[in-house]
Amino acid sequence: MSSPLHEPRPALRILHTADWHLGRMLYGRRRYEEFESFLIWLTQILENERIDALVVAGDIFDTGTPSNRAQELYYQFLCRVASSSCRHVVVTAGNHDSPSFLEAPKELLKALRVHVVGASPDNLSDEVVVLTDAEGVPQAVVAAVPYLRDRDLRTVEAGESLEDKDLKLAQGLQNHYAQVCRLADEKRHALNVEAPLIAMGHLFCAGGQTVEGDGVRELYVGTLAHVGPETFPPSIDYLALGHLHVVQTVGAVATRRYSGSPLPMGFGEVNQEKSVVVVEFFGRKAQVRTVPVPRFQRLARLSGSWQKLAQELTQLVLENESVWVELIYEDALPAENLLQRVEELVAGSRVEVLRVKNRQVTERVMRRAKVQESLEELTEVQVFERCLDAYEVPAGRREGLFAAYGEIVLNLKQEDINAS
Repeated sequence: MSSPLHEPRPALRILHTADWHLGRMLYGRRRYEEFESFLIWLTQILENERIDALVVAGDIFDTGTPSNRAQELYYQFLCRVASSSCRHVVVTAGNHDSPSFLEAPKELLKALRVHVVGASPDNLSDEVVVLTDAEGVPQAVVAAVPYLRDRDLRTVEAGESLEDKDLKLAQGLQNHYAQVCRLADEKRHALNVEAPLIAMGHLFCAGGQTVEGDGVRELYVGTLAHVGPETFPPSIDYLALGHLHVVQTVGAVATRRYSGSPLPMGFGEVNQEKSVVVVEFFGRKAQVRTVPVPRFQRLARLSGSWQKLAQELTQLVLENESVWVELIYEDALPAENLLQRVEELVAGSRVEVLRVKNRQVTERVMRRAKVQESLEELTEVQVFERCLDAYEVPAGRREGLFAAYGEIVLNLKQEDINAS
């Protein structure tokens, strides 16, 4: 076996990440210190790994109108990267981002070698980005595809069925990638280089894994929630996806994957190992590995009887580490003064209980009157489901109603983001 000194050096190293959700809160707690720590760490990784290009596949911010602090963190990071050994940054918008907000400073950011694509442009060649080395020699071509909205993919026709809409959406998405990748291939040929083609996207692939409370939008229009591997042309050498917060591949192919979110977006992600993806290209062949992201704020989800919860909370207090806790009481016995008892246990410690959920009370109330459910506990889909239950809508009619409802809510969210 050859020694490391004689191993071939990669022609290009990229780092793939997504779903930062800068500005996101957790049960009312601001998380700017976590985001800042992550971005400082990421800058160090770019240097340590000698990364040539950083690709960020959407959901940079958590909302279309990010706070001043969230914006400050983003632009400070880009300035640090500009003075590092990483030569390029490619940023595409996700469904949480405002395309116009991301693109507003794009011409200025080009001076820092930051390439931004917020919305699908009229000229699809604007989604093609060429990455070069320090001497200006092309190293890779990027198909920088942002989150594609309904209007980007299909035209509405009177009288079309839900199946027609689904087919149009799926075909529109596949056509978009086919066209952009063809333009990228033409660019490679024009440059006369055998450089890798890197494609980006922000979407939900069929079979994708999600977790409770990860913040991934639950509403999708038609088959946008069921994009198959056939959507992406075989000419793609690495597919960098965002949207799903769990680290995973598409169709068990190592070079087609979601990077996952770098921070846990909810307590449902406390047991996940977060990471970023480093891809080394030897010609057009990609070698992929992940780099674990440190834990910047410890989260804990505790559930069980009061005796079990009290023991685990006491242990956390003794460890004297900053911990944010979600506590779920699960016992047939009544829990008298539950909140007071929890507060007394953690008083004066570094343990903060951000949420207490009493399953016993919830189940009892739901049995007596479902209408007493708290809206805070329900998603948009669950609210609509309760409405269908209340009107005793038969199962056979629900699929079409859910699809129509999903399309309306998604359009409202997109209009809200665009208005910002």
